[in-house]
Amino acid sequence: MNYRIWYSTESFADFIIANTELRNKTFVKKKMYESDANNARNFHTMPDHIKKILYLDAPDLIVEIDHEPIFSVEVSTEAGTGHNVFQRFARLAASVENNVPSFYIYPEAVIITRQNTAPRWDRINPLIFKALDDVMSIYKIPSLFYYFPTDYRTHAVGSTSPNLIQKGLKYDPNRNYSGSPLGTDPEMTSMFSAMDEIINVVERHGVIKGRDKLLGRRPIIDRRTFMSQEFINKGGTMTTSPLSAIERVPTQYLLNYLSQFENAQYQIGELLRSRTETVIYKIDAKFRGDPYPGALAAIDYLVCREGKSFEERRYNLIMVWGNLTVDTTNQTLIITSQKSTINDFVSSVQASENKNILSKDYNQIANREIPRYYMQVRYGSTYSKVKHIRVFSYFADAILFPDGSLWRDA
Repeated sequence: MNYRIWYSTESFADFIIANTELRNKTFVKKKMYESDANNARNFHTMPDHIKKILYLDAPDLIVEIDHEPIFSVEVSTEAGTGHNVFQRFARLAASVENNVPSFYIYPEAVIITRQNTAPRWDRINPLIFKALDDVMSIYKIPSLFYYFPTDYRTHAVGSTSPNLIQKGLKYDPNRNYSGSPLGTDPEMTSMFSAMDEIINVVERHGVIKGRDKLLGRRPIIDRRTFMSQEFINKGGTMTTSPLSAIERVPTQYLLNYLSQFENAQYQIGELLRSRTETVIYKIDAKFRGDPYPGALAAIDYLVCREGKSFEERRYNLIMVWGNLTVDTTNQTLIITSQKSTINDFVSSVQASENKNILSKDYNQIANREIPRYYMQVRYGSTYSKVKHIRVFSYFADAILFPDGSLWRDA
């Protein structure tokens, strides 16, 4: 069997290879290009089955056997409070939605030093464990979490951490694996065992049949149990961020608000009307990307989703950019903002369309651009839009601004 390891950072790929059974396999390493939006020269060279995993956002690593992806890996060293731990969630979702197991490496806590205050640990939001478990429940594919090694459990007082200059994080000392987590840490050795389990199962049973067996394998069962315990032990609730930023309303309130766009020639379609309740994600901030795309994806799985597509939701999932008032008297919504406008969204889309070359005449297309042109013929602007526009338009049934709205009819 031939393996390919697609990477964003080669040193991290080498770290995973050296610590798993991949080191004993026949493999090649290949650079991964994230999207047509940020790498127009090379993205079209990515195989189609890899593009499908990248359609929302790119993980740090993808491992495949004979052109079948078997797992992806995402690693971060950020503080995981509030929305932050969900910043990469859309990447995990994109992998699992394509039946590819995902691994998420994230610190349990990170030391933050602010002016005039002693260094202290910023701890992870435990709601991430519930979100990943809900993803697994829907797709029956592993989406596992492992702590990036830190001094948190041995040095509760941040200022005493021997790795204070590294925010309490423990990196592997091998310079060939620069920036990678400490490979001998129990969290990492547990992760390597789970990766090896996946490799062994798919080699024995094939990728397609092997995937169906993974959630029943002991290392994966044990990790899923650990994640559930961490949610409880860390006081996880369904009222913390980003769920603290949602509001539930009867869908009729949404339909009444959107009725301003209806006339004799057009009525709002059936999708929004098919659900009696609507979940609104409220963002009273300047329109931008992170951390909101990942948080929106997490809200979908934590609250709305019941099946494998956005059509299989119990509740509509709506974004509101601005200050939201629910007008119970008139059964509608009132949105005000000095921070965001529909033109912010449209401008981002227009800027992305500047990367689209479909309007060129054939004699204007350089030879090296022809495969990219042909990719865009097939996929349009799917990969040329910036990440947050791709994610927002994929997960949100509607996006409301004070001066304009976007929605799905079906």
